[in-house]
Amino acid sequence: MNRNLALGGLFIALATLIFSTMEVVLKLPAVAGAFHPMQITMERFLVGGLCLIPVAAYTLKKKGVRLTRQDVAYFALTGLINVPLGMVLYQLAITCGQANTVAVIFSGNPIFVTLLAALILHETVRWNNLLALVFEVFGILVIVNPFGGGGVNPQSVCLTVISALFFALYAVLGKRKTARVGSIVVTCGSFLFGAAELFLLLLLGYTGLGQNLYHAVHLDIFCRVPFLHGITAATLPYFLFIGVVNCAAGYVFHMLAIEKTGAIYGSLVFFFKPILAPLIALLVLGEAITPPIALGIVLFLIGSLLGIVPAARRARLYPPTDPPQEVPHYVRAE
Repeated sequence: MNRNLALGGLFIALATLIFSTMEVVLKLPAVAGAFHPMQITMERFLVGGLCLIPVAAYTLKKKGVRLTRQDVAYFALTGLINVPLGMVLYQLAITCGQANTVAVIFSGNPIFVTLLAALILHETVRWNNLLALVFEVFGILVIVNPFGGGGVNPQSVCLTVISALFFALYAVLGKRKTARVGSIVVTCGSFLFGAAELFLLLLLGYTGLGQNLYHAVHLDIFCRVPFLHGITAATLPYFLFIGVVNCAAGYVFHMLAIEKTGAIYGSLVFFFKPILAPLIALLVLGEAITPPIALGIVLFLIGSLLGIVPAARRARLYPPTDPPQEVPHYVRAE
C-alpha cells in the first residue's frame, strides 16, 4: 500500500509538471514563432495519438475487447469535440493571451465536467460542486479585472472558457466508452480522429470554396496552413516535447497516478497546476503574476478544494464494499 502511494505521488508530480508546461511551451518564441497555430494543434494530437497506440493496443488485448464500428464512430465524435473545437479555441486563447491566465482558467474545467455529467449522464451534483463553480466564476472575473485594466486579454479568457466547456463535453461523452474499452483507448482514438478531422478542415482551406467559406466566418487562420513549416533540427525537440511528452506521457502518468492512488487523489494534478503553471510562465516567459491573477488563483484553488475534500471524505465513509464511491470528474490530457 505504501509503495502504491509513493508511486502514485511520483506519478502525480510528473503529470502535474508536464501539464503545467503545456501553455508555456506553446507560447515560447521557438514554437509560436516557428509553427502555425493550427499546424501545431493538429500535429501535436497526431503525434500524441500515435504514441498511445501501443498502450491502447495492450489495453484492448488485456481486456479482451475488439473495437466495433460504433466505437470508431464514437471516437470520431469525441475527437471532433476535443480537437477541431476545444483545442483549436485553446490554441487561439494562448496565441492572443498570456500562458498563465489560460493555464489557470483551463484548470477549472473539472467543475464543468461535473455539471455536464449531471445534464448528460444524470449524475449527482452536490452542494460543494455548485459552490466550487461560484468560486471559479469569481476567479475568472477577478483575473479579467474589467474595471482595473489589468492587462489580461478578455478575448483570450472567453476563448479559454469556451474551450474548457468543449473539453468537459469531450470528457463526459468519452466516459461512456471508458468502462468498455478503457480511458487510454478512448483518448488514443479521439486524438487520432480529432487530428484527422482538423487536417481535413485545413485541407479545405487550400480550395477556393474553403477559403471563401473561412473568410465569411472570419476563420482566415484555417486558410493555407503549412503542414511542415518550421520543423527543423532546432525546433524538433520542442515539437516532440509537445506531442510525445505533453500529449502522450503526461496522460499516461496521470492514468498511472489514478491507478495507484484513486481518482480523487489523481485529480490533485489539476489542483497543483494553477499554482505551478504561472510560476513556470513567470520564470520562462517573464509573465507577471499580478494581484488580480494571484487572487484568481486563490479562488480557483478554493473551488478545487471544495470539489476534492468532500469527495475524499465520502470515499473514506463509504468504502467500495458499501455504497459506491463517488469519484470527482477530472480531465484527461490537454
